[in-house]
Amino acid sequence: MSTRINYIFVDYENVQPTSFNLPEEYLFKVFIFIGANQSKIPIELVTSIQKLGLNAEYIPIEGSGKNALDFHITCYIGKLWEKDPDGFFHIISKDTGFDLLIKYLKKQKVLINRYPQVNDIPALKKFGNKNEQVESIVDYLVKRGNAKPRKIETLANTINSIFMRTLKKEEVDKFINILVNKKYIKIEDSKVVYTLK
Repeated sequence: MSTRINYIFVDYENVQPTSFNLPEEYLFKVFIFIGANQSKIPIELVTSIQKLGLNAEYIPIEGSGKNALDFHITCYIGKLWEKDPDGFFHIISKDTGFDLLIKYLKKQKVLINRYPQVNDIPALKKFGNKNEQVESIVDYLVKRGNAKPRKIETLANTINSIFMRTLKKEEVDKFINILVNKKYIKIEDSKVVYTLK
């Protein structure tokens, strides 16, 4: 089991997961932020959250207003990062307003990303098929824009971080070879050239 903690922050006003089915190989802590006007939660979701025991928590937001819930999530991330700078932070929301915060935190070396759905977390796709895994890597690289890793070593580290640093070197090398074979990248003198759009 990976000893790093994965913190999942669900913007329940924005995304309503039906349930949580998280692999036991990783340690997860789930925080579900519920808006002031949300009074009902589906029984299937409640049941799956109960199975997580003390590793899950509902956080009702008392006040309403634009971005009220977002500010609460931001506050929690700050507090938890201070306690656990090596943790992985996953924001589940379709709200792109989080992206500026994420960009800033990444510059501080925080391992953080936003996903539209819980199942979009790349590490969870480690348990899916190889195509889904490669798709996760490609999506991540496309989103990096001009900040894509330019050296093989940096690309390898990036791929491993997408999968919460649980991959062996052979697995990372296999992904790099797939990216080359699918013509997503070219390797020229240990430098990575992208053909991704």
